[in-house]
Amino acid sequence: MAGIIRDVRAGDGARICEIYNYYVESTDISFEEEPVSRQEMERRIIAVTRNYPWLVYEEAGEILGYAYLSRWKERSAYRYTAETTIYVVKGHAGEGIGTKLLKVLLERARELEIHALIAVVAQPNEKSVALHEKFGFKKAAYFPEVGFKRGAWIDVGYWELLL
Repeated sequence: MAGIIRDVRAGDGARICEIYNYYVESTDISFEEEPVSRQEMERRIIAVTRNYPWLVYEEAGEILGYAYLSRWKERSAYRYTAETTIYVVKGHAGEGIGTKLLKVLLERARELEIHALIAVVAQPNEKSVALHEKFGFKKAAYFPEVGFKRGAWIDVGYWELLL
């Protein structure tokens, strides 16, 4: 069945929390250590969508992934740079959902006249690296042991795409 990509809507926060909190609780991909509440996720969605797109991938009425752009840094000189975020529900990786989301996210970034996109990827994460590199992102930086979660140090890589 073919899915659709649409803008996030009121009421999507609970499902987005389910998807995200799996990564918070079970992986090192997110550096958050405590699950995010539905209210907090809805607050984040409202904050992001004031200036940037937040997309969801929906199939048969079920959200299976989401992606959004967010401000890279607070200083005004960074205003043409944004960070990408993409999550796909556990069990659906490799189905092309991330690819579809990132494709539309890049189109939206161009419409906003974003110049540079940054993907921050906890390492190792071959799937995320491959997804971003498929769209032309290049490795720009690597920081060993900058995160600590679940008793272990985590490296982070930055991938950049100039639009």
